[in-house]
Amino acid sequence: MCKFKKLIAAWTAALIFTCSLITPETASALTIKEEEELSAEFLEAVFEAFDIIEDPVIHNYLNDVGQKIISVMPPQPFAYKFYAVRQDAYNAFAGPAGNIFVFSGLFSAVESEDELAALLAHEIAHVSCRHISEMMKKSKKSNMASLAGVVAGILIGLGGAATVGSALTIGSMAAGQSMALAYSREHEMQADQIGRTYLQKAGYNLNGLLSILKKIRSVDWFTADEIPTYLKTHPATEERILYLDNLLENREVPLPEKNYAFTKAHARMTALYGDADAALRLFKGRIENNPNDAMAHYGYGLALSRNGNPNTAVDHLKIAAEKNPDDPDLKIDLGIACFMAGKYPEALEILEKTSKATANAKARQLYIGRSLMGLERYEQAADIFRTIIEDDPDNVEVYLHLGKAEGKLDRLGRAHFYLGQYYLKSKNRQTATFHFKKALTYKNEPEQTEEINQLLKSMEKPRRFFNSGNGPDQETDSAPNQEKNKTGNFTRKIGGQIIR
Repeated sequence: MCKFKKLIAAWTAALIFTCSLITPETASALTIKEEEELSAEFLEAVFEAFDIIEDPVIHNYLNDVGQKIISVMPPQPFAYKFYAVRQDAYNAFAGPAGNIFVFSGLFSAVESEDELAALLAHEIAHVSCRHISEMMKKSKKSNMASLAGVVAGILIGLGGAATVGSALTIGSMAAGQSMALAYSREHEMQADQIGRTYLQKAGYNLNGLLSILKKIRSVDWFTADEIPTYLKTHPATEERILYLDNLLENREVPLPEKNYAFTKAHARMTALYGDADAALRLFKGRIENNPNDAMAHYGYGLALSRNGNPNTAVDHLKIAAEKNPDDPDLKIDLGIACFMAGKYPEALEILEKTSKATANAKARQLYIGRSLMGLERYEQAADIFRTIIEDDPDNVEVYLHLGKAEGKLDRLGRAHFYLGQYYLKSKNRQTATFHFKKALTYKNEPEQTEEINQLLKSMEKPRRFFNSGNGPDQETDSAPNQEKNKTGNFTRKIGGQIIR
């Protein structure tokens, strides 16, 4: 056993040293520029193939944990970004140029920040050791254009085949060109070892990776179709568990702690993005076992509101907010529940007294406007909605509410203009065209006339089509909150930040 441990220690040191010597322009991998170019295509495809959770509280927390790990690493060629995918599956993956994704099913399964950090550190290690770019280099044919098939193949391997065609032409995937993202055993062991180093430097519990691997392995069912995707793309799980078990033997490691930020984000993920009925049962049971559990009341309140019971939700969210008076996010959720329950004065009072310095500040502002609408204070509501649009013109929902507010104020030209914007950004060209043309009939409100004419003219341009590989071409528009910047890189806003 002693020899075995010494061998492991020597192997670990060698691999860490080797990884630290890997240069961005190594001959066995794509260049940094190539990987960044492919990353733009990959991100666009991912946002089409999967439902990305655009919840600023969860997004900010996930990035905070990721950046804590990044902060202890040597200088990196990529700006790492972290996303949550709404899908009840045990999966996590890293894409080109440091874009890392965790599925909601796996996020809900982790029981501490240590386990979540271990997942992220492992994926970060794959990127820092250039494992992804190495695999892509092997699939490269003649030029970057041929790598479109690689992007599509990765998504198919990750379970996004049903909608991946909306972002890429599957026909471009010539034989041998597609690639499911499945690491080799050597890559997996190296990512575990490098990831452990990052975790230790960042102050996380080293048992996190072992415990989450065992959790994933515990749902490895009997048929190939039911095996968690993580086990398909991250092989050799049994060997990794055995290795980590031996490595951590007799090592004194503190027990995982459920810190407040993790508990809140975890409750929010489970209540709002997991199975609705299961969330109700889970949090109700937790309250029965411990009536003083504030986060159980928080999760139960969110789940109740999501399931159409805002009045009861208010009672539980009040308990959570009273027990955590310094957390503005809980008060915003309480204010929203009050609005949903038709308690407009109470909602407005809570939201206006809540600090603006919060991840969920945009939701606060939106529901202040909606509460004003409920109180028939339409001019004030319209001012709030216009301010939101000035700050975030890609916020689709607010155009609908501003259109309604303008209609209540009998400014019908403006009302139809904003409703047209709402339907255009929602990819409903036919209804958008109706409202824009209707807006032009109100000659006493000419402010948007030129803009409307330009929008109508742009809507007459030929539409782009994609082929899913399963039938005829289908129409598609660019998503309303994504665009290509001047360099052609994909951008999207999450949590109030532009994601590139």
